[in-house]
Parts: sequence; structure tokens; C-alpha cells
Amino acid sequence: MSFDTIIKNGTVVDGSGLPKRVADVGIRNGIITDIGRLSGAKRVLDADGLVVMPGIIDAHTHYDPQLTFEPFGTSSCFHGVTSVVGGNCGYSIAPVRPADHDWVTKLFAKVEGMSPRVLGEGLPWDWESFPSLLETLDTRLGINAAIYVGHSALRRYVMGEAASERAATADEVAAMQGLVREAMRAGAAGFTSSHAPTHVDPGGRPVPSRHAHFDEVLALAAAAGEGGAGSIGFLARTAVQGYDAEDRARVVKLAHASGLPVVVQGMGFRPGQREMWDNQTAFLADARREGAAVFSMLRTQPFMRPFNWKRGTSLFDGVFHWRDIQALAPGERLARMKDPAGRTELRWALDNPNKDPEKGSTLPPPAMTALFVDRSASDPGAEGKSLAQLAKERGVHPADVMCELAIADRLETQFLWNSESPAWIEANGESQQNPHMIIGTGDGGAHADRDDGAEWSTYFLRSWLLDREHMTLEEGVRRITHLPAMICGIPLRGLLARGYHADVLMFDPTRIRLGKKQLVADLPGSEDRWQVKPEGIVRVMVNGEVIVENGALTGTRPGRVLRIGNTA
Repeated sequence: MSFDTIIKNGTVVDGSGLPKRVADVGIRNGIITDIGRLSGAKRVLDADGLVVMPGIIDAHTHYDPQLTFEPFGTSSCFHGVTSVVGGNCGYSIAPVRPADHDWVTKLFAKVEGMSPRVLGEGLPWDWESFPSLLETLDTRLGINAAIYVGHSALRRYVMGEAASERAATADEVAAMQGLVREAMRAGAAGFTSSHAPTHVDPGGRPVPSRHAHFDEVLALAAAAGEGGAGSIGFLARTAVQGYDAEDRARVVKLAHASGLPVVVQGMGFRPGQREMWDNQTAFLADARREGAAVFSMLRTQPFMRPFNWKRGTSLFDGVFHWRDIQALAPGERLARMKDPAGRTELRWALDNPNKDPEKGSTLPPPAMTALFVDRSASDPGAEGKSLAQLAKERGVHPADVMCELAIADRLETQFLWNSESPAWIEANGESQQNPHMIIGTGDGGAHADRDDGAEWSTYFLRSWLLDREHMTLEEGVRRITHLPAMICGIPLRGLLARGYHADVLMFDPTRIRLGKKQLVADLPGSEDRWQVKPEGIVRVMVNGEVIVENGALTGTRPGRVLRIGNTA
């Protein structure tokens, strides 16, 4: 037999959880045909000393806007991700009316922290319906992508401005159901919605999906279930608080109405919250007994988010005075930080973050014990210390430390939120053992204002599997490849097995690690974003073609739209 490619002498970890083995992988026409001792290929890739595993599947991203003008899903592709699922949290870029292009751009910029300038210059807007979006993407992709149809997009398309003001009528719900069925026939990944109080539009109003009665969410999930595959994504009102009884009942109803897995967010063991975690695991077990398959995205890397007050950050969206100074020009920001009355407000705000969703975002700010000075030209001695430590040493409030450093550095002090601690490692490790947790919440494509967490997979491989040996390499690989493929309904991906698409990651277990996080300006509009590239990831293949080699894009674009919903 003649192969297009043989990957030779690698340690094959096939994604099934079965023991690894040294073998060759044969690929023809983008499909894995053989694994064993092979010869006779147009191209041989030496994988001696490398782990050869399925390409990683990232079940929670917001890459759908970016992929219309940047086909590789950077930065996730550098970290071994070959398939992404976009359209999460109720936000998709289709269906969309031409008159709403600006509205959608501003919504993504506000809720998902994307750059309005990048979106404005990058989005080609050569689609309107959901099926036409998938057709457009299918001609452009370097990686594979599955896309949910989002609730806020559906409401805006059907209801116009009223989507941000009121509940839908029966006729409007029926029209949205028709659009969901159309999307599923075209291959949508399912349906997503958000009731999260942190999700507000550029005008400070709740996003459209938050104006929907739950019966509307249920009706649209049921329509998605008629597609026969995929999943439902739902971000509940009380997700941050651990899900109250009403939201738990709603999650089970969504599973029963759709017949699909329901993917939620926010569950997981956080340090000091044992009772909440035990309560969540009991709920997940109860849901399983009731025939509801409920999974939660689990962030398995610590928050490592740099920011400065010149560029701004969304980390303080729930701390109003800190949020508000970002609307000022840089000179005015400095003046507010220097002003005694302004300083008093900033101290108060840090001690009293917003908890009322009616007043705006309830995003908690970083703990001052986990907020560090990463770089300061004026005070190098502060580098590596937390604001809590510096405040204690200097006998002042943490807000004063942050202000004084920012003033001295002309707003360019680089702060770093790093949540890693022994308590976090212990709690997160326990969370990973629960079978309802989906490892790897990064939010790829979002949060250019802080970072999109695209490095989660490299952190998981290096820190959890190789260094801590928290679970076997085989089981860890299964959790980030075949398992998300099954939950999301993605066919013939996530395994290295005969008949499966040849999405492959090859990495050197002795060298794989994260590099330094830095600002890059590589998207339309030349606006910068945070990016961290890995070391030790040797090749990333999509459908049998190498798209990343030794950390650089090859330019080859073999990606496809992953059509999950079934045609009628």
C-alpha cells in the first residue's frame, strides 16, 4: 500500500485511553488508514522521541469572527488544537442582517473583549444566513471549526431592537425555531444561550438572550435536538454562585427537551469552597440518574493575565470606578489617580465590587494576593510581589499601590493576575477527576483585552500530565481529544484510528512548555493582543497536512467546517 504520509517511530497515544505504543501512522487522502510498522510513502515524518496524539479539540471558543479573516485560529493552533467549537454563550455571527453588522461587532467587542478595530477591518460580512456562513468558512479554514447558532443573534435577526427590550411573542419564537432548524440542517454544532448577569451590551443593557423567558430557551433547544446531533450550551444566571435550584432544574429540562448533552460553565472545586463543590457533584450525579447528560467546562490553567492601565483591562468591569477611568484619555486617567477624591473612590470601589446585576457587570476583581507587579521601570524592587504584600509593607491600601506605580510609570506598569497556588492545584486536580468536567476552558479568539487562554492545552500537557502526573498520559489525552469530540457530536475526530481524519499533534515531552506572554500585532488594524507560544510542539497536522511546524505556520489551509447537525 502506498501512503501520502507515514509518521515514523512515534510514541502513539491514540486518544482512546488505551496504553501507548511505539508505531508508525499511515495517512492517505487525509485519512488514517494504518497503524503499525509501515513503509512506502511519498513523505516520511520522523517522530522518534515524540508523542504522536490526536489533534486537540477545544469545545469552548469564540473563534467564529476571527476565522472569517484569519483561518488558523491563532493562537490555539500553535498549542496543538486542530478543531475548535465557536458560537458559544449565545453569540454567533449568523444569522445577521446587513444593517446589524455594526451592532454585532460592538456586541462581540463588549462581551467577549474583542477589538472593534480588528473586527471592523477584518470581518468580510459576505454571509447573512447561518448556512451561508458555514459555506463561506468552508473555503477558508486552516483548522477545523464547528459553530453553534447563538441565541442573541437569533433574537436580533427576528426581533430587531426589541430583542434587547422584551420577551418574544409566540410568532417570534416560532420564527427563531425555524432558523435553528435551518442551522442544524446546514450542520450547526447546536444551540447556545446566556442568562449570565455579567453579559451586558455596549449600552450597559442585558444582552438579548437575557431578555428571553426560559420557555423560549427551551423551545429553541428542542428545535436543535431535531438535528439529531450536537449539544446545547447554556450559561445560567447563577453560574458564578454555583447554580441555584431553579437553574439546576432548567439545565435538566434542556437536556430532556433536546435529547442532547448540555454544556454549562462555572462548576468546579475552588479553594475554600468544599461545600459548594460537593453540592455540585451531587447535582451532576442526580442529573445523570434522571437521564440528563450535563457537562461543565473546567479551566485547568491558572489565570495568568497581564495588563496595564495605559491599554486598559476588562478584569475590573465589576469595579465601577476602576472600570470608568478606562473611558478617559490617558492624561485624565493619571489625573484621576492623583486626585485625592478620585483616589478615595478607587479605594472604596476595590473594597466594594458590584454584586447587583441590575447595575452592570458582577465580574469579581482579582484577589490582591494574586495580583502581582510583573514589570515596573520606576520600581523594579516591586516586581514579583503581590499588591497585598506591597500594601502591607508600605502601610497603604492596595489601590494606592496600584495608583502610585501606574503614575510613576506613566500607566505602563505591567501587572499580572496569577491565580496558581498549592490550594488551587489541589482543588483543580480534584475537579478534573469528575467525569462531568470538560478539561480546557480557554475562550480562544476572545479577550484580546487581557488574553484568550489559548495556552491551556500546553499547560495541561506539561504541568498536569508530565510534571504532576495527575493522571496517565493516555487518559489525559483522551480527555482533550476523543471525549470532547463525543460530547460535541463531532464525527471521526479525536482518535488515531483507521478511518479517522488525520488531525495529529506531535510534541517532544522533554521540551514542551509555555514561552513568555507578549503583545503581538498580527491581526487587521494592527492592534496588539496578548499571545504566548509553546516550545516543544514539533508539528500540528489537520486532515493530513502540516499547518504548524516548529512554532511557525506553513500557510497550508486544509481545515474544514465540522458539520454536526444532520440534513433533513
